[in-house]
Order: sequence, then C-alpha cells, then structure tokens
Amino acid sequence: MNKVYLNGEFVDASEAKISPMDRGFLFGDGIYEVIPTYSGKPIGLGLHLQRMKNGLHSVGINYEINADIWAGIIGKLISQQSSESQGVYVHVSRGTDGKRFHAYPKNVTPTVFAYAFDTPPSQNATAEKVKGFHVTTGEDLRWQRCHIKSTSLLGNVMHFQQGQDAGVDEIILYNENKEITEAAACNVFMVKDNIIYTPALDNHLLPGITRRIAIDAISRHTDYKVNECVVSLPDLLNADEVWITSSSKEIGPVLSVDGKKVGNGKQGPIWVAAQNAYNKYKFNC
Repeated sequence: MNKVYLNGEFVDASEAKISPMDRGFLFGDGIYEVIPTYSGKPIGLGLHLQRMKNGLHSVGINYEINADIWAGIIGKLISQQSSESQGVYVHVSRGTDGKRFHAYPKNVTPTVFAYAFDTPPSQNATAEKVKGFHVTTGEDLRWQRCHIKSTSLLGNVMHFQQGQDAGVDEIILYNENKEITEAAACNVFMVKDNIIYTPALDNHLLPGITRRIAIDAISRHTDYKVNECVVSLPDLLNADEVWITSSSKEIGPVLSVDGKKVGNGKQGPIWVAAQNAYNKYKFNC
C-alpha cells in the first residue's frame, strides 16, 4: 500500500487520519497545489511552491514552505510506483481548533498532507492520435477570489458537473459581460488568424502554472506570441483553435464547443507548435 505524507510523517494511506474539527474539513479553509512529474522530475516546482506561499499569505495561514524539503517529500512519494507520469497533491489547511467558529483561530498548527497519483502521459503532438477535449460554456457563478487556489472548490465542482451532465469533458466559463474567465479546472487559450489569446490574469481566474509555462515556452521556442487580454465568448465561439491547460492536461486541444466543431474538429497546427514548445521547455522552469 502506498504511503502518504501527513504532518511530517509517511504513513499508509489507510492509516492517515485528521480530526473532524480540522478547518479544512469544516470550512474548506486551506490552500492546495497539484504538481506534475514526468520520469521522476517535477514540472515548475518553484512556481507551484511560490503560488502556494502566495495563497497561504492571502488567507493568513502561517506555514513556511522549504523548497528543498518539499523536493525530497515529492521524490519519496513518486518513487513508490513505476508510472512515468504522476501528480502530487499538496494540501495545507489552517489546522484543528477546539470549536467550530468562523474567525481564524490563534495558535493552531496547520495540517499538511500530500500524496502521489498516476496522471495521463505527456502529449506527443506528432502522434497519430492525440487526446482532444469537448467542452460546453456557461456563466461563471463562483466567488470573486478565484486567483487563490483554495481547497474551497464547491463552485468549481458544481461547474465541472455541468460539463459532465452535458456529456463533455469541461466547461468554459464567462462573466456577466460575456468575457471568458477560465474553465472549471483549467485555463483557456484561443487562436484566431494565427494569433494566440488568453484571458488576462485578475481575481476571476487562477494564475495557472501550466498557463505560465506554456506562454514562456511559446515565446522562446516558436514564432508566435500570446496576447493576454479580454477574450469574449463570441471570439471563443469563432476561434480557429481553442486549448485548455492544466497540470494533468498540459496544453489540451479542444475539438468542440457547445457541440460545434472548433476548426475542422481536430487539433490545429498552432497547438502542435505550442505543445512541442511546451515539451521542450517544461523541464527548464
């Protein structure tokens, strides 16, 4: 049985226990990251840990992150199985208090948990068969602090379920002005007339690490540039290519939106260039 990391120890998953009074359980009061690894190498580890530091600071959880210690923890977790591609989930909640009370308690010790799990292999952009995605769209009804990677994910879960109920892989969200924010569990890119666009970062969308790496990779290893700007729903519905990015999907080509083919319904040539660039660059950040 694989071991998980819990509060400084590696224990069997079946033996890992937290108090029901933990604020992560009661309130979703915590911050998390999902760090992808390939062939034993974490992708964007420093970027993920920095985002987690930012999130912890934003919600007032006092937990110091040491990159060297976490590199060792991640290495031990992924060494338990032979899969070439794994993700590591890292979760820090505010900790356990003696009572259920909304205000932040003082002098509690954060609960720290991590485990590894298998993920899909890295996309080979030149392969005959590429994993593509089908999505629907819907109005973004979540809270106004989506830039914080909080464990309070019910809003995202409900939106993701909308996509599942529609029989597709994801849902791309838009605000009251019909401007794209992100997907339930991904960032969004589109291509029109050989130009790549992605919504600019603000409090309505997560600063995705895969998004960041993809932008850098495209800039360094292709002739394309990414414009971070407002992307409207009509723009998206008329795009030549649409992509969704996340730690587990890398750069995922979207084949249809709301039942309508994107382009010719297959991965596009600029996606091929972007995914190749991502594969070339991802171990260098």
